[in-house]
Amino acid sequence: MMGKSINSYKKTTLASAINIAMIGASIFALSACSETTANKDVPASTDTSSVVTQVQIAPGAPGAAPTWAFSGKTGIGTSYEPYIDGHYQGTAENPVSKVWFSLAQGILTETMYGMIHNAQLKEMQFIITGEGFVDTEKDDTISTIEYLHQDEQGRPLSLAYKVINKAKNGQYQIEKHFFTDPNRDSMMMKVIFTAFADGITPHLYANPHVDNSGANDIASIEEQALVAYTNAKDSSVMTIKSDVAFTKASAGFVGQSDGLVDLADNGVLDNIYQSTSKATETVGNVALTAQYKTLNKATGENTLEMNVAIGFGADKAQSLANVEATLSAGYDKVLSAYLGDDKHLGWKDYLTGLPALNAMSSNTTDDGKLLYTSALVLKAQEDKTHAGALIASLSNPWGDSVSAKVGSTGYKAVWPRDFYQCAMAFLAMGDLETPKVAFEYLKKVQVSQQTPEYVGTPGWFLQKTHVDGQIEWVGVQLDQTAMPIMLGWKLWQAGVLTDAEITQWYQDMLKPAADFLVTGGKVKLDWNDTEITPPNTQQERWEEQAGFSPSTTAAVIAGLVAASDIAQLVNDKKAGEYLTLAKELEASLETTMVTNNGELAKEGKPYYVRISPNGNPNNADKLLDNNGKPGLDQRQILDGGFLELVRYGVKDATDGIIQNSVMLIDDTTLEHNLRVKYEFTAKDGSKIPGYRRYGNDGYGEDITTGFSYAEQGNTADQRGRVWPFFTGERGHYELALAKSTDSLTPEVHQQLINTYVQGMETFANEGLMLPEQAWDGVGNPTRYNYAMGQGTNSATPLAWTHAEYVKLVRSMTDKAVWDFYPVVADKLAE
Repeated sequence: MMGKSINSYKKTTLASAINIAMIGASIFALSACSETTANKDVPASTDTSSVVTQVQIAPGAPGAAPTWAFSGKTGIGTSYEPYIDGHYQGTAENPVSKVWFSLAQGILTETMYGMIHNAQLKEMQFIITGEGFVDTEKDDTISTIEYLHQDEQGRPLSLAYKVINKAKNGQYQIEKHFFTDPNRDSMMMKVIFTAFADGITPHLYANPHVDNSGANDIASIEEQALVAYTNAKDSSVMTIKSDVAFTKASAGFVGQSDGLVDLADNGVLDNIYQSTSKATETVGNVALTAQYKTLNKATGENTLEMNVAIGFGADKAQSLANVEATLSAGYDKVLSAYLGDDKHLGWKDYLTGLPALNAMSSNTTDDGKLLYTSALVLKAQEDKTHAGALIASLSNPWGDSVSAKVGSTGYKAVWPRDFYQCAMAFLAMGDLETPKVAFEYLKKVQVSQQTPEYVGTPGWFLQKTHVDGQIEWVGVQLDQTAMPIMLGWKLWQAGVLTDAEITQWYQDMLKPAADFLVTGGKVKLDWNDTEITPPNTQQERWEEQAGFSPSTTAAVIAGLVAASDIAQLVNDKKAGEYLTLAKELEASLETTMVTNNGELAKEGKPYYVRISPNGNPNNADKLLDNNGKPGLDQRQILDGGFLELVRYGVKDATDGIIQNSVMLIDDTTLEHNLRVKYEFTAKDGSKIPGYRRYGNDGYGEDITTGFSYAEQGNTADQRGRVWPFFTGERGHYELALAKSTDSLTPEVHQQLINTYVQGMETFANEGLMLPEQAWDGVGNPTRYNYAMGQGTNSATPLAWTHAEYVKLVRSMTDKAVWDFYPVVADKLAE
């Protein structure tokens, strides 16, 4: 929020300005303990309203405490790369570019290089000075975004963006185009800066967070380049350069000696620092500022057009070479390669290879715009060193209030559950290659006797890992062990995996997983030292509670039936054991997860609880405290996870307990803490439903203070909001219900599309990114003054949400639930 505090500065006389600058320079020079040279090598174009002081080393280390950027991204991007034999392999004709970027609040935010979680930059924006004001682009402009490449229906064809930021004071406009260079580890930002007044000076301001931390950086000005790295021997290097020379530039520590602080006092960049460190001795939270020529409307010299490239490398030479090669190639060639041309496979080629998209587009309410975007977004969230590694989101939830002192993947990591949703979405679009490569990747995150420091029963899949398999979280979630089996079965049925291939994968990966679902066993890894007894899971799909969960058990049953079917193919006697247990689990659902005496029951009708800690759902057992919320009686907490029983084929949509539970989920008279369903307005004026994860959810903003989740520690007033993918889950259920009751008329089918497909489209932001959570109107609307249905600062884009949308559209196109497992329904009915 710095820009708000420096929106205007006090005008001073030239003499007083000189005195202030000189005193400030003396103080800075003493604190830097370095050699200083007043007015040395100052460019002739320097503003004469103040004396410029150049100092070799910036003072103020380590700078302000670093954080990540706003997580509500309006765009993400990376180059499309084709597989070679199921891997990403760079060749002279087709180098692999390992750069990802994100956009939020009208500016470039977290930008990654190397592996997909390895951030190098927090933010890059313009600081703008003029008569009586100092603006920051993020805070003092009104932003719009659109895609550079669209077809006749307005559907995006690549992840290249045009952002236009118009000054709130009306004195300038900044147009920027963003995309990566498919042939190099670099990206490009084209800038068209237009001044509508005299004396408007743009300053490019970058806040590096090299190698996934903002606390260990060094920044320097090296000729016409802005350079950042750490003091580690194996540090990545980031270089920023433009094809228009800057007039002066400075490196400094954020909040102490950076360009924003320097400009705040008098609107002039008059304390110039060459570097933030001497011989890599000093590190911290650094920033780089480059000033460009002053623009004047009166003289007609009111436009600055330039290309800015950001290059990365293992050293300065490689980073500089990448940035210069991108600038040399130029805007047109790099953008053409990004889209795809006669020499390069690009994003339009990927979309062309998805045969299901056209038919699916006719079952949307936006002509397929969000569908095409979802295809691009899902593919962009795959690592390029470890092919098939599909992450949850290219963001850090509530990033601008989360410390960046220590490296964190945020959501840029692998969860097998989110992974499954994405793989199934690729399959739904007709991409047969990505889900196969992804399925094969899963072996990397399965626990075995070779898992470092692991003691216990093998076969389960790790809770959360880096894309290279490095262990991050170690809870046991039985749905994450079942879903790889389910995915394998689906790929086999689709012909993506041959009989021989599924046989081999059954032996290598799926059978150990199925065996763990049967027996569980001892688990000892890091903090986790426990005994797992399925279907009692250590954590359910929200990673917070232990016990008997309807959604987890739905996956376990489907996984066991799928394993049984594959076991029959390979003549494994385990087939009967898997199926028998699946039937036993289905028969036990009512006794372990359904209450008939809960206070929410209508006329004593039984309903599914969110989770039963001990498998005794009629008892007053309390759930665990979580996310600041005290645990409540299990019978008070509703959760739509029971709908997975219908989706996978365990229960029919007409099942009485399922329908009782749906009625409770839909009860909007419940107090806000226990209420799940909320209504929002779609573009056609109709009401569409949205749902929270469960009652008493604390994974969200504080309703009293408006603070982000855990911004100042967990509080009892935190509130989890509406998650848009539940609108898709409900749409799948309603489709299944219409099929079961033989009521899927053309009119009903269209109404389902208008309600649930359009419902999910309603939650997309201006860049067509779908969020993890959307504002439900309850409590303090936070510093961002959220509107009803607007995505929050939780995590955007969420891969799971985009995947659920794709699968819902495919289901509506097929008039059959895409995630349904007919073998489950058939085998359980035998």
